[in-house]
Amino acid sequence: MNYFSYETTIGNIAICADRRAVTRVCFDRSPDIDAEKSETSLIKEAHTQLDEYLAGFRKQFEIELEYNGSNFQLSVWEELKKIPYGETKSYKEIAHKIDNPNSCLAVGGACGKNPIPIFIPCHRVIGSNGSLIGYRGGVNLKKKLLELERIHAANPSF
Repeated sequence: MNYFSYETTIGNIAICADRRAVTRVCFDRSPDIDAEKSETSLIKEAHTQLDEYLAGFRKQFEIELEYNGSNFQLSVWEELKKIPYGETKSYKEIAHKIDNPNSCLAVGGACGKNPIPIFIPCHRVIGSNGSLIGYRGGVNLKKKLLELERIHAANPSF
């Protein structure tokens, strides 16, 4: 496992990867896993795509992701990946999409445990009343990412 940290327009981000896929993204800190600090070609490509996203040029990530979790978490994370750029869904809508309509709080918990934020867009999940409820990187970052997407949603993308 390797990681490398980058200063981005939204702060310091560490990207972790094994030989095949990105496995974790950490905000403002080094990962809390046993990993060697080394900028592999995969990590560098993930950073390039992240920079393109933050600049408003990339709407979809085209990089392999690998993550582990409970079956429930995996179902939530897969559903999050379906939320289009520039759009949001409520925790309740995600709960219904995964055929577990009474699991709104658990959906929030799964979002909070998302190991690869931004690449798996948990920032696109909001409260039913439109409120920005929680985000691992902070609500201000969530707001910034949603605003960035709103501004660039109509532009051509990769």
